[in-house]
Amino acid sequence: MKKTFLTVAVITALCGSMLTSSCIGKFALTNRVLAWNNQVGNKFLNELVFVAFWVLPVYEVTGLADLLVLNSIEFWSGSNPMAKGTKIIDGQDGRYLVKCDGKGYTIESENDGTAVRLDFNEDTSSWYVNMPGSEPVKLMTFVDDTHVALPSADGSEVIVEVSQAGVYAYQQIVNNANTLAAR
Repeated sequence: MKKTFLTVAVITALCGSMLTSSCIGKFALTNRVLAWNNQVGNKFLNELVFVAFWVLPVYEVTGLADLLVLNSIEFWSGSNPMAKGTKIIDGQDGRYLVKCDGKGYTIESENDGTAVRLDFNEDTSSWYVNMPGSEPVKLMTFVDDTHVALPSADGSEVIVEVSQAGVYAYQQIVNNANTLAAR
């Protein structure tokens, strides 16, 4: 009996390791549960929910589902099935539908029906904005883990640090360009 159980356990572990070999994956389901937990309330309530989700095996189940199923699908197909979906965002000037197809985003205004498409090009590590009837425009390029290249007013690119100070510096560049253009 013990020998049979051990044999089945070893075979299952080997099959599972072949399905998930070389695939770290995004753990999208587990990260969605964590993101939901972060918006529940204050840090004390978040911690209580976090501990409760470890006691009731919520994180264990989502982690296992990511590990054995979703990350394997992502590895073999190139897209994560959890990344797809539609969200509604209420903005100051109306509602927007944000649709994710796993490759990019389509943002559609419920006010006038206009749509904008954001696509990521993995070859250039760049995000592009696609407006109907015009050529794609490069929005941002990842330079490394802490810097991005963003467009400036004169058409060149500015390297910006991905931090609060970097965002503030880029805002100053844009504000200065707008001030000069208004003169």
